Order: sequence, then structure tokens, then C-alpha cells
Amino acid sequence: MITDMTEGNIPKHLISYSIPLILGNLFQLTYNAVDSIIVGRFIGKEALAAVGVSSPVMNIIILGISGICIGASVLMSNFFGAKKEELIKKEMATTAVFGVYFSLVVVLLGMIAAKLLLRALYVPEEILNMSATYLRIIFLGAPFTFFYNAVSSALKSVGDSKTPLKFLAFCSVLNGVLDVILIGVFGLGIICSAVTTVVAEALSAILCVIYVYQKIPLLQLKPKEFRLDKELLKQTLQYGGVTALQQSCQPIGKLLIQGAVNPMGVEVIAAFNAVNRVDSYAFTPEQSIANGITTFVAQNAGAKKEDRIKKGFRSGLMLEFVYWIFICVVTMVFREPIMRLFVTGQNKEIVALGSGYLGFMALFYLFPGFTNGFQGYFRGRKCMKMTLLGTFIQTSLRVVFVYILTPHMGLNGVAVACAIGWSMMLLVEIPYYFYIAAR
Repeated sequence: MITDMTEGNIPKHLISYSIPLILGNLFQLTYNAVDSIIVGRFIGKEALAAVGVSSPVMNIIILGISGICIGASVLMSNFFGAKKEELIKKEMATTAVFGVYFSLVVVLLGMIAAKLLLRALYVPEEILNMSATYLRIIFLGAPFTFFYNAVSSALKSVGDSKTPLKFLAFCSVLNGVLDVILIGVFGLGIICSAVTTVVAEALSAILCVIYVYQKIPLLQLKPKEFRLDKELLKQTLQYGGVTALQQSCQPIGKLLIQGAVNPMGVEVIAAFNAVNRVDSYAFTPEQSIANGITTFVAQNAGAKKEDRIKKGFRSGLMLEFVYWIFICVVTMVFREPIMRLFVTGQNKEIVALGSGYLGFMALFYLFPGFTNGFQGYFRGRKCMKMTLLGTFIQTSLRVVFVYILTPHMGLNGVAVACAIGWSMMLLVEIPYYFYIAAR
């Protein structure tokens, strides 16, 4: 359902928009976590480690794609707030045509470079071939990932965050069921895990497109309308390209951090993969609230309602704080049971490593809540270079301190390094926000 955020109750808009995003992203994370749990318990720790070392490479591509789509969504939200419906369609067409070429290049490069990337990360030889096979299959799903993100971003730009949730939920459940049956019951290997993930991505994309052509005339494109608008492409790449770089900074940082973790052995790699899944669950609501802030700010910027933008941003930060209290308590109380989901009873070392890490991170989750809130505001204001700068500072410091701290603190050093990076990011973002607000 299309929602105009330039009118009505501000907290209600943010909450009703963010909740479907949170649930949708949690469903997506769920089928990724189901892969890890089933792989770890039914195939073995080597397979769990293989999925883990592949994840940072996959995330670079996924976040790069979503970054471009976020940039396009900011433009469409702005056009929607300004009531420029023709430009919304032109922007959607431009994004779709560009996406065809972009995703094909991603598939080609991914198939060629998968093993080279993994070797560069010092992936142990015992899991190298398994990891490369898994990664190549995942790369084949890049076109579906792009088009799901493009269509769902278009729906979100006009205030509809519920519809993408429905399709993603269906496909997440399907992916989990297929994993349980094919791996848990029939004992098929890691290739099956990758194939079911690609199938789920494809169904999500197809269902979103079908829905748009049945229900949302504003976003429906005729065959003759599928063409690039050079000026809109320039703006899309300007905003989306910077956002893609910003989105890719974190997984690049994870790649470098993975390089510091990999020499510690298979047990540490497996524990790191598991806690990364938990971190993703914790971060998702924070990022979803930030996406709500982005759409709200962009629509109201198009409508030129400055006072409403300030009120909406303050409400968004309050939501981030309330969520942090909740996730801090849950993580502290359930960290050991959560870690046991990923391994069998014989792997107590992995549980201990992961539980120690999560004890630190439970407290530190406050920092990314606020950094995400500021990032959402800057995206809505089209200040993409600031989002890139903030993320670059955070990622760079995190990587540097990982290499400094992990020799002395082990996996816990990764958590402390993250907190240092987020703190410095806030020291840059907060003054810049007041600079923009004062103009």
C-alpha cells in the first residue's frame, strides 16, 4: 500500500514502515542462518567454515547491489514527495536497464575470480574447493538479487514496505524447508545449500514483479518505456555509486578481518561465522529503522517540510535507543544457547569463543544504532559522500584495531575494535548533522 509520509503522525509512519523492513530482513537472515545451522550440524564444521569464509565476498556483492538500489530509491522517494510521477517511472526504468548489464558482469567476474579471492584471504586448503564451489553458485543468483532489490526499493520509496516482506517471508520459509529435507533428511552436501538460496532469491524477485504489474499502476512500465535516461542514470550512479561504495566498505572490512581470523584455525573461523550471523540479526532492526528515516526524510525533502524532517529524525533516534535496550538484554541472557544452535555438543570451544564475543557486543550494539540513524538522515538528504566518509572511517579503524587487538584478546578483540570504529564514526557524523540542520 502506497503511503505519503509528508502528512500524518510521524512516529506512527516510522514504526509502521520499519516493522515490515525488520521482519523482512530477519526472514532473509533466517534462511541464511538456517543454512549455517543445518550445514554445521549435518555436514560438519569444515562446511560451516566454508560458508563463513564465503560470506564476506557474497556480502560485498549484495551490499553493492543494494547500495545502487538505495540510491535509486532516494531519488524515487524525492520525486514521490514532490508529486512527480513521470520521473518515478523513468527512474525505475533506468535502474532496471542498468541492472541487467551490471548483474551479468557480476556473474562473469564472480565465476572467474571466486577461488582467487578465497586464496587471497588465506582460506585453508582443506576447505578451499568447497568454499569456491559454494561461492560460484551464489554468484549465479546476482541478477535475481538485483531485481528483487530494485523492485522492493521502488515499492519502499512510495511507502510500501509490507509487500516485499510477504514475498521474502514465503521464500525464506521455502528455503529453510528445502534445506531441512535435502540436507538434514537426504544428506545432500553444501552445493544444495547454495542452490536453495539462489532459488529463494529468484522467487522473491519474480513475485515482486508480478505484484507490481497487478496492483501498482504508478510503477508499471510498458516495454517501450524500458530505456535509460542519461541524466537520471548520472544521478543514480552519483548517489547509488557512492552508496554502493559505502555499503561495500563493511564487507571489505570483514574480508580483511576474516584474513586476521583465518590463521587462528577452523574452530575460530566457525565461531566467527556463527557470531557474524548473530550480529546480523542484531543490526538488522537498526538498519531498518535507518531506512525508514531515509524514506521519511527524502519524501519530506521533496515536499520541502524542514520542521517535519527534524521531528522525524529525533523520533528515529529514539526508536534506535529503545531497540538497543531490548537487544542488549536478549543477547546477554541467551548468548550461550544461541551459540549451541550452530554446533553439536562436542564443540564446546566454539560455544565458549562465541559467547565471550557476544558478551562484549551486547553492550556495543548501541553505537551502530546511532550511526545507522545518522546514515539514514544523510541518505535522505542526498549527502551520500558523508555516509561514505563515516563508513570508511569506521571500517578502517576497525580493521586496524582488529590486527592490533586479536593477538592479545582473540575473538573478543574484534568486538572491541568494532566499538572503537563506531565511536569515531559518531564523532564525525554528529557535528556534520548540526552543520546541515543550521543551514
